[in-house]
Amino acid sequence: MKESLEEFYNGILGIEPPWEVVSISRDSESRIVTAQVHYKKEISLTCPKCKAESKLYDHRKRRWRHLDSCNHKTIIEALVPRIRCSEHKVVQLPVAWAEKNSRFTAEFEMAVLIWLKEDPISTVANNFDISWDEVDGMMKRAVKRGLERRKKSKPAHIGIDETAFQKRHEYVTVILDKDKDVVIDVLDDRKAKTLNNWLKQQDISDLSTLKSISMDMWDPFINAVKSNFENAHDLIAFDRFHVAQHLGKAVDKVRAQENRVFKQAGKDNPLTRTKYQWLRNSHKTDNRATKRKEFLQLTQLNLKTARAWRIKEAASMLWNYTYMGAAVKEWKKLLGWISRCRLKPMIKVGKMIRRYFWGILNAIKLKINNSMLEAKNSKIQKIKRTACGFRNRERFKNSILFHLGGLDIMPVPTQ
Repeated sequence: MKESLEEFYNGILGIEPPWEVVSISRDSESRIVTAQVHYKKEISLTCPKCKAESKLYDHRKRRWRHLDSCNHKTIIEALVPRIRCSEHKVVQLPVAWAEKNSRFTAEFEMAVLIWLKEDPISTVANNFDISWDEVDGMMKRAVKRGLERRKKSKPAHIGIDETAFQKRHEYVTVILDKDKDVVIDVLDDRKAKTLNNWLKQQDISDLSTLKSISMDMWDPFINAVKSNFENAHDLIAFDRFHVAQHLGKAVDKVRAQENRVFKQAGKDNPLTRTKYQWLRNSHKTDNRATKRKEFLQLTQLNLKTARAWRIKEAASMLWNYTYMGAAVKEWKKLLGWISRCRLKPMIKVGKMIRRYFWGILNAIKLKINNSMLEAKNSKIQKIKRTACGFRNRERFKNSILFHLGGLDIMPVPTQ
């Protein structure tokens, strides 16, 4: 038996009883196909909330954009029944091809969300011939859907870090479940009050069995954790990457100061074009033999920068101890070296390390670092670059959760 056009579109659109395609119209000028879908009259009506048999109240005409078919933009148009329920009053029946309140079919939204994982909103909007706001709306609904579906977690290790979303020191705070490598939440700023309120009020995760909280040496975060955990002094572990970052900045200050002295004296300057060599760890020096040899020879000269660099390199070797007695001894030896080095930027960092030494020892003892958060931060920067920046804080938070929240975001039509 020859298949009718309506039956053909029943298959393409995935329309199943009690719904059926009753007619197809095509506008050749705009290249739009519209499928008229009706609810079968012989099927009894029940309330979608309580499942009680109900009477028809009226119909509401609605339209949904579907994926293109046969090179035509495809629209589903349906007269959706509304029923009168004795308990829930007037209720509209759900449709099998789209979520409630959406103007797009579930298949269309799924395709858009898959593209959004890799491409910016403007590109996806252009490829699907929809507006920027419509794509952004799908992302918002996806994140909301994912957060509603997410089960309460019980992480043993979390990381806390801030990331800038605009210039002028506009930050958000990212909280990472390190056991699952997913972002738990994104907070509006990096203030102690904000993190304190989240730790007190949040119900996304059960934090009663935490073994570590890794972070950088940022007092607002430290104070917020201390006010919420009696054992905070044992939980907080200071991230080795942030300690290395502080030491690297101090080395660069020493180099800049010494570089100016050479220039003012008019002497040959061995520091010319060497900035990034000093900031790399020695094992990451340029692999080309001549470059590596030249730089390592430079580190042996009687330069203030070379002294600062050797301190930085020595510190990078002190994080892998298994015996805490040896770790404490070697770190104290390093701190003594820093205090005697007569290099003000290094001495300043040394004082900071002494102040937060307890958290550094926790990181060594617990074998904790923030490498996962640093990796997430790199991905967040990529999200920012792909979007050409964010003017709206909520959109930035939404994008982080969409890409890095490990959420179940795909739409499921209401049945």
